[in-house]
Amino acid sequence: MSPMQGYDPGSFPAFAVTVDLAVFTVREGRLHVLLVERGEEPYKGAWALPGGFIRPRESAELAARRELAEETGLSRETVADLHLEQLRTYSAPDRDPRMRVVSIAYTALLPDLPEPRGGGDAARARWAPLASAGRLLAAGRLAFDHDTILSDAHHRIGAKLEYTCLATSFCPPEFTLGELQQVYETVWGVELDRPNFRRKVLATPGFVEAVEGPPRRTGGRGKPAALYRAGAASALHPPLMRPEGRQTP
Repeated sequence: MSPMQGYDPGSFPAFAVTVDLAVFTVREGRLHVLLVERGEEPYKGAWALPGGFIRPRESAELAARRELAEETGLSRETVADLHLEQLRTYSAPDRDPRMRVVSIAYTALLPDLPEPRGGGDAARARWAPLASAGRLLAAGRLAFDHDTILSDAHHRIGAKLEYTCLATSFCPPEFTLGELQQVYETVWGVELDRPNFRRKVLATPGFVEAVEGPPRRTGGRGKPAALYRAGAASALHPPLMRPEGRQTP
């Protein structure tokens, strides 16, 4: 007897599976998130995170990379090498007015991303400062449950800076500790104590390594700042925990 005998797939209600992406980058010293304006119903004219339905012969991760390529203009080859992190699954029964739709969300914090372009059912796309995206959240102008996804993703990337060396990816190949600190302040939205930050970074094995040669002037009145490059570590031991409070304006 076949192990599948008696199994009827029609006994279970059908539902669709989608991917959504919360993609962040640092532009002009501010944290931005990729948003698309929906060109079709439901939520036509509302802003949303990029995403779409998973195709029949496609894994969730491949669908996420395809959607990222379509929305950003990056080549498929470039997107294939980017680190996407699965955030969580969103499965509330009424999250999509069309039908039962389960979404697998991904998040990424990536440097040097180009201007986005609309693709699929998106009328247009843009990098929105996180503060601007927050105003859209407050006004209820993000589609579906993307307010929850965006909030969860922002929390996740903030945590990644605590435990990984990701922040160095947003600095020049040779950078000052002040430039590295600015990345943390931008993502975390807090003001850090400079001497304390410097002490923690230099005490973390493999986080950064000093660059030989003369220091670089930073434009201020103080002495030239020493230069560093990313170290060999990928994880921070001990982690660099964000402080409570001290929110930037």
